Amino acid sequence: MSEAPAPTRSQALQYRFAAHIRDDGETPLAAIEERRLKIYRELFYNNVEDCLSNAFPVLRKLSGDAAWHRMVRDFFARHRCAAPLFHRVPEEFLAYLKDERGERPEDPPFLRDLAHYEWVELALSISPLELTPALADPNGDLLEGCPMMSPLAWLLAYAWPVHLIGPDHIPAQPPVEPTYLVVNRDRQDRVRFMALNPVVARLLNLIEAEPDASGRTLLLRIAGELGHPDPEAIVQQGAQMLAQLRERDIVIGTRRP
Repeated sequence: MSEAPAPTRSQALQYRFAAHIRDDGETPLAAIEERRLKIYRELFYNNVEDCLSNAFPVLRKLSGDAAWHRMVRDFFARHRCAAPLFHRVPEEFLAYLKDERGERPEDPPFLRDLAHYEWVELALSISPLELTPALADPNGDLLEGCPMMSPLAWLLAYAWPVHLIGPDHIPAQPPVEPTYLVVNRDRQDRVRFMALNPVVARLLNLIEAEPDASGRTLLLRIAGELGHPDPEAIVQQGAQMLAQLRERDIVIGTRRP
């Protein structure tokens, strides 16, 4: 296998310039005046830091200035972004938190859960998908037909109650039960969240996993899993919940034949 050609002098200078910008001047670069280099360093870093502050507002508020900038500087210096689009930087930040940052004593234990939850809102808001009548029959019978979950609705489970975390509520321990949420973008392009109990979370999970099953079949499955003595009562309660989910554009109707 042939070796890659050595970089040209111009390429080598560009690599050193990029390294100098990323590591805040640790890589020496005598070929350019320091005053100008400082402008470049601040410009590049401030753009990335501003992007992350806007994408993760709660995390930013909970982090002291020094701790926040240490984390963003570390991301800026170490992580190699695979996506060339600027709005993908928050997603790259999640990859850094998951695979590169490791455990740091100054990080809150809910760091990754909270960051992911905040990123979901951004990801749904910029998704090119649209809710059109062609996707499903919006007036279909949700019991006898096969309910369809919106492609702009994400079923999520976290160890921490991420939707409640803020400056006035910083939990020290995760609750015993997971936190189930569905976050969706509705037909008015509003991104909304809904906290779920385990039964409704199971219903949405089954709708995703078994697209050819009717709403009645799925609800009877849940009644069996619960060992409920009156399965029809679960079906009727489930029908009301399916109607509420349709009103919120989480379920967008029934699958067309």
